[in-house]
Amino acid sequence: MELDMTKGKPFPIILKFMFPLFLGNLFQQLYNMVDTIIVGRYVSENALAAVGSTGTIMFLVLGFSQGLTTGFTVLTAQSFGAGDMKRVKRSVANGIILSAIVIVAMTIISVAIMDFLLRLMNTPEDIFDDAKTYIVTICYGIVASVSYNLFSSFLRAIGNSKVPLYFLMFSAGLNVIFDLIFIIGLNMGVMGAALATDISQGISAIGCVLYIIKKAPLLWPDSGDWHLNSKDTSHQMGVGMPMALQFGITASGTMIMQSAINLFGSTAVAAYTAASKLNNLLTQGFPAMGQTMATYCGQNYGKGDFERIHKGVKSALLTSTAYSIIGAGLAIILLPHILGIFFDASVDISVMMPYAKPYVYLCIMFYIPLGFIFIFRNAMQGCGYGLLPMLGGFVELFSRLIMAAAAIKTMNYILAAACDPSAWLTTGIFTGVCYIFVIRDVTKKMQANKIENTL
Repeated sequence: MELDMTKGKPFPIILKFMFPLFLGNLFQQLYNMVDTIIVGRYVSENALAAVGSTGTIMFLVLGFSQGLTTGFTVLTAQSFGAGDMKRVKRSVANGIILSAIVIVAMTIISVAIMDFLLRLMNTPEDIFDDAKTYIVTICYGIVASVSYNLFSSFLRAIGNSKVPLYFLMFSAGLNVIFDLIFIIGLNMGVMGAALATDISQGISAIGCVLYIIKKAPLLWPDSGDWHLNSKDTSHQMGVGMPMALQFGITASGTMIMQSAINLFGSTAVAAYTAASKLNNLLTQGFPAMGQTMATYCGQNYGKGDFERIHKGVKSALLTSTAYSIIGAGLAIILLPHILGIFFDASVDISVMMPYAKPYVYLCIMFYIPLGFIFIFRNAMQGCGYGLLPMLGGFVELFSRLIMAAAAIKTMNYILAAACDPSAWLTTGIFTGVCYIFVIRDVTKKMQANKIENTL
């Protein structure tokens, strides 16, 4: 089920690869929503706020780990595009070893600093214990999350975006079942929600490994490949570390935003959590397109076809713009109907709307630059350029920091809700300018290589 993205018309190939990714992201958001809904309806409003208040920390810990391991698979995509199957296997072995080191280090560090992070973020006292229980349990499951991300990324590197979708759908179903068992059946509260996520992702990771061994042997390393290769390690860390730092920097910005939201109390946190779930659901086309462009550009960079890279990016931008307009319309229509799903009948939804509505309405105004960020950032990373996307993370961080500081100083919720949109606008412009410089540099390099090969 491999897909060679160096041949054929770019637009249909991009859509063919992207659609399973989009469905997979959608399923992931849906089962995350199910977590939130079950916690909100069967535990308490405060429990929902506790889970929501840890979302940015989860993004920091898991995003950093997954950004690093996803970066390891760029070499696999480039090697596949170049037709170097020996290096494909070697890159997989090297990536697995590096990822094991990342998993151990991130688990120990994240658990150790969690109490400090929660207090740094102004987590309300009435939800602090539940928040800590949930996020620490998630951190103990880093091995499951990172492993699934790593092996599904290896499959996507060779053009297979369907099998990761199947395992993600399976994981979503398991997550719902475990939620019902742990939260409703065993009355485990927020810990049950975290365990359901860890176990379901772990099973999906095992499924991906078994599939690779049996159905995609070109990826599975030979016995002599299981050692760290200095050249591959340098390449993978050179791409993976900036990607991880970019995730970490972006997550730091969202943590600052969450800190500002937390100051308005647990009701505001609960409303923001529910609204952000809807927003995340409707924007899943953007990361799907980003993942597509990373593989597409990685394969075509490996082949040396710079013209095809630029054509693919143009097609992605047009598709993302159309998707942004549709997503904005759906957000306006769905918000009043979705919000009530997260709470039981005793909760007054009218109290939630003044916090949920401003956030969603501000976000939809800037969906287009958000989509562009994913396209430009992942296109550059697919070509092996990690520094500029990482600098884009700093732009996001500073933009959120300025808005959050203003919100905290004035105690203005609208400014707090505007942290995300302001970051999307400034970073969208920044990454667009960076991409222009990168594609020019790529063009020069590939033209020089062609001249050398003809001599």
